[in-house]
Amino acid sequence: MTTAKSEIRNQQSTIFLKLGGSLITDKTKVEHAHTRTLRRLAREIRAAREARPDLQVVLGHGSGSFGHVAAKKHGTREGVKDRSGWLGYAEVAAAAARLNQIVTDILVGEGVPVVSLPPSASARCEDGTLTYLDTFAVRTLLENRLVPLVQGDVALDTVRGATIVSTEDVFIYLVREFRPAHILLAGEVAGVYEHSDVTGAIIPVITPANVAQYVAALGGSHGTDVTGGMIGKVQQMLGVVKRYPTIEARIFSGVPRGNVQRVLIDPTTSIGTAIRNEQ
Repeated sequence: MTTAKSEIRNQQSTIFLKLGGSLITDKTKVEHAHTRTLRRLAREIRAAREARPDLQVVLGHGSGSFGHVAAKKHGTREGVKDRSGWLGYAEVAAAAARLNQIVTDILVGEGVPVVSLPPSASARCEDGTLTYLDTFAVRTLLENRLVPLVQGDVALDTVRGATIVSTEDVFIYLVREFRPAHILLAGEVAGVYEHSDVTGAIIPVITPANVAQYVAALGGSHGTDVTGGMIGKVQQMLGVVKRYPTIEARIFSGVPRGNVQRVLIDPTTSIGTAIRNEQ
């Protein structure tokens, strides 16, 4: 039986890490994975787990030039209304699965014991909002020192027929049960910039109290993205930290060698942009 003290300890050592689609794929090309980058990131994750034996990682990845391209083609996020739309749903699911298999194979090959848990297998949405996801497998894998791997994926929807859930959507749902200390979003850009054209200084901290002054800086995303781009990520993470003030989110670049390893070992490092519930 899990004690209250062990539950707190587990929460403090649990980190959600997303490898963004912009980091692991070329979002300007159809279905182009950065396999060399993935191998390097896998080695960094393995090294961080070795350095922190208590570390529990729930890993996620974006769909990048795989799922996003197919989803935009078929308008899947907005819903499915006819036979053509359902065929498009299947096409998006297959594209997301292709990238997930690449990610899984590389991570396992580099010594990270991931087990893929595609959200589409159990997810239910209501008008675009994720309302149910089975979590038994996530908990069991963490208890056995394995790494649950989730992804941006298709999902059935009681209003729209079907839709798209982002990795952030999945993380936000899982936060309710697993209460990680940190949510780390590793992408291509170094953080949230002062200007929407990715110039100027990196904004060090965004909070509910100061976000209004940065709205113009948030912009969108490079390449095809059907899940909201940078502004969507910031808004989602602000929602999390307002509801769960002990959680801190961080948006940073996984491009520089060692960044992911460093942030996993010390999530309070000053890399990128922190999102926290400071007044």
